[in-house]
Amino acid sequence: MPGDTVRVHQKIREGKKERVQVFEGMVIRVNRKKSHTATVAVRRIASGVGVEKTYLLHSPLVLKVEVVKRSKVRRNYLTYMRDRRGKSARLTGVEFDRDAVNTIHDEQAEAEEEKLKEETAKTAEAEAAKKEEVAAKEEAKAESAIAAHKAVEKPEESEKPEK
Repeated sequence: MPGDTVRVHQKIREGKKERVQVFEGMVIRVNRKKSHTATVAVRRIASGVGVEKTYLLHSPLVLKVEVVKRSKVRRNYLTYMRDRRGKSARLTGVEFDRDAVNTIHDEQAEAEEEKLKEETAKTAEAEAAKKEEVAAKEEAKAESAIAAHKAVEKPEESEKPEK
């Protein structure tokens, strides 16, 4: 919503590395709210210079949009805020439930996540069982080799004359 102060977590690729960059600012424009091509223009002042970034809300690179503050506004486009500095750039805050706004319960996604966790646990158990099996085989092989070695040593000791 326009007037909200948001934190946008965006995935950034630099060569082979990936990192998450957080951009915090005020939403000054929202386009196509109900569409899958919805965009949000976020503005902040960085080192005395106004910086605006536009994000596609449903992009796979946008990991999370967290609402930090809500403000009372009566317009959809707050482009007039670009000209404001200092106290005139303040907006009246509105009380809201931060946890309810920022927490999303998607039952399908949670069920899929549980399935993935179960599958990874099963594969981990299977790999552990295979490792134990291989270790047991190696141990049995080592014991048989030691027994064979001891059997070869004992006849030699009996042939040696005692002093």
